Amino acid sequence: MVVGPTGTGKTALALELARTSPDRYELVSVDAMAVYRDLDIGTAKPTPAEQAAAPWHLIDIVDPSQEFSVAAFQAEARRVLAGIDARGHLPLLVGGTGLYHRAVVDGLEIPGRFPDEAAELENRADQPGGLAELYGRLCELDPVAAGRVEPGNRRRIVRALEVTLGSGRPFSSFGPGLVTYRATSSIIIGLELDRPELDRRLAERFEDELARGLLEEVRALSTRPAGLSRTARQAIGYRELLRHVEEGAPLEQAKAESVRRLRAFARRQEAWFKRDPRVVWIRADRSDLGEAVRARLGDTVKPEAVRH
Repeated sequence: MVVGPTGTGKTALALELARTSPDRYELVSVDAMAVYRDLDIGTAKPTPAEQAAAPWHLIDIVDPSQEFSVAAFQAEARRVLAGIDARGHLPLLVGGTGLYHRAVVDGLEIPGRFPDEAAELENRADQPGGLAELYGRLCELDPVAAGRVEPGNRRRIVRALEVTLGSGRPFSSFGPGLVTYRATSSIIIGLELDRPELDRRLAERFEDELARGLLEEVRALSTRPAGLSRTARQAIGYRELLRHVEEGAPLEQAKAESVRRLRAFARRQEAWFKRDPRVVWIRADRSDLGEAVRARLGDTVKPEAVRH
């Protein structure tokens, strides 16, 4: 599988590997935004030509008006991997959504959603002193989970309490969590670049996306009768351009904020994957990248490498 920050060329590498071994690999996108139909340009989704060049999976599987969760992705990925295995091929997972990778590779036990509890907790967190109260409650109900989260991390505190209250089980009881990296037969290749070079690439990519019609794509999405889900609206570039289209925010401001978020997102991705000791890092700008990765993959990858 190929991981790493956005902008390092993961899709191009995966396509090169698939083209040089057409009877070996099928490509599986691991991208939280590529699952949405019609969010094409700004998600750096493989183009129609790139999708036609090799078998791709888990792209364009839900409408952008729908919410999509890591649990739903995990279920779809298991179905896809079983099909690839049945055809005698190997799955090559490619993308930068770290939690989705862990859900597939490590078979994470993912708690369900409990909307009523979540809504009540969010409302409480909005009140003065509410977040501190919720953290104290988490300390009482699940001290292990509380010890893994910062007292000011609203999202994680609310989620841990949502699961604890909704399921009747401590949030920490759902597997070892993300801090444990178990042994795996999967070969995980990480692509890396120096930050100045990556920053330059990301700025250029966003300008290229605008030139290819990203703003027009956002305008079309804003008029959809079903609207956009909360998750889809938060996609980098889309959120900022929607503010321009719907609220009149200056275009230059939207562009600058999009690039800022894109760079910050790449840093978070890098930090996420750098914590995983199983990742083998290779510079994305080396001239023999494809050859180097093929040497790492060799003939040792087995279909069961990501079968959980």
